[in-house]
Amino acid sequence: QVQLVESGGGLVQPGGSLRLSCAVSGSIGSIVAMGWYRQAPGKQRELVADITSGGSTNYADSVKGRFTISRDNAKNTVYLQINSLKSEDTGVYYCKVDIMWGAAVLLPYWGQGTQVTVSS
Repeated sequence: QVQLVESGGGLVQPGGSLRLSCAVSGSIGSIVAMGWYRQAPGKQRELVADITSGGSTNYADSVKGRFTISRDNAKNTVYLQINSLKSEDTGVYYCKVDIMWGAAVLLPYWGQGTQVTVSS
C-alpha cells in the first residue's frame, strides 16, 4: 500500500514563505513524476508544479519565480518551497505521485492535502 504524508502548511502573512514536504512510503514501484496541486475555495484543483524522475520541472504561470519544486529520490520525498506568498495562494495543497508498476501500469496517488492560508 502506498502512503503519501504531507507536511508544512500553515498560516502565513503576505510576502512570507513556507516549505511543503510530501514523503512517499509503502510498497513502491518506480516513481515517475511527483507534483503539487492546489484547490482554492470554490475553484477546481489546479497544477502548481511537477518534477520528473530526471529532474525536469514544470510550473503554473501564476507561481513561476516564486515557487520551487524539488525531490529527493533516495527519500522518496518531494518539496515545494513557496516564497513571496500572496492571498491568492490560499488553498489546500495536494501532493501527487505517478508510480509505474512493472512495464506498463502507471497509477496516480494523492496525499490528503495540507492547508495554506495567506492572510494578514
